[in-house]
Amino acid sequence: MKKTISILIIACCLISIKAFSQQRTSVTFTPASASEKHYNALYILNESGEKKITSVLRNITNSLNDPRLKGKLHIELIAFSDGVELYKKRNNYDSLLIPLKEKGVDFVQCLRTMEERKIKKDELYDFVNYVPTGNGEIILRQYEGWAVVHP
Repeated sequence: MKKTISILIIACCLISIKAFSQQRTSVTFTPASASEKHYNALYILNESGEKKITSVLRNITNSLNDPRLKGKLHIELIAFSDGVELYKKRNNYDSLLIPLKEKGVDFVQCLRTMEERKIKKDELYDFVNYVPTGNGEIILRQYEGWAVVHP
């Protein structure tokens, strides 16, 4: 009797696996479509490594160049903590930032970070905007329905 039950259990498992694998292969992937007229995305930068900074900026460029989002996407990049290094004039990231600024990207800096680190606004690029706190900006934008991206 135990052998019969064991054989039935194994048979059921094999049949289930085969049925599942057949269903899985018949599913066709369909990429997301941009059915809305406008999209907002908040990118987060709180690290200062050159690799991280260039990666975030490349991610933004890729999003702007996605044919589904062309002309429909507004991006804000919020920097806080170590991310402030992106906006410091002395670090020479302007050649990467200006083309994105020309495409409508808003660059935003946390004032709390600047206060804690004793950084003056004249040390940062003139096109940088300011918010009281980076975390506050993230929370508020998310509640406004923005996509929040932390690459």
